[in-house]
Amino acid sequence: MSIERALQSVRLLRDSVREKNPPPEEGAPSPEEPVIYFSLVRNTRGYLERLVHQINGSYEHGWYDASAVMIRRLVETLIIEVYEKYGLADSIKTAQGDFFYLRDLISALSTQKQWNLSKNAKAALPRLKDVGDMSAHSRRFIAQRQDIDRMMADLRVIVQELMTLASLK
Repeated sequence: MSIERALQSVRLLRDSVREKNPPPEEGAPSPEEPVIYFSLVRNTRGYLERLVHQINGSYEHGWYDASAVMIRRLVETLIIEVYEKYGLADSIKTAQGDFFYLRDLISALSTQKQWNLSKNAKAALPRLKDVGDMSAHSRRFIAQRQDIDRMMADLRVIVQELMTLASLK
């Protein structure tokens, strides 16, 4: 059998298996926790748990832009959770009722007197935003593993602090 025919057979088999066993509708849990410890979000909100699985899973597969964008989304979501917990969500919305962009959410969170955001969290937020923004919006930026690795300590601080402020943990 020629190599081409063998490869053709492998492709047909792969396609057949994929057709009969598609990926789960709501996504699969990531088996590892290389970026965010799942314990930080376990038993909170299903969408937060799924975001963390996506962040960890995309990192495991080497899809670093996807991981960075999902990190950005998690940070946005947690900031909104904090504001909703304190009944202040309207203060971070535009006149049209849409939530602010992340830059403005970070600014509002950092200056809010209702809680005392730590110095470490205030410093970490812009760094997390920058990589997520570049991965989401820059045509020529392609995130690398080291970009996510450098974010991990900041991310740990932010996730735990915002989860606590939102009374989710």
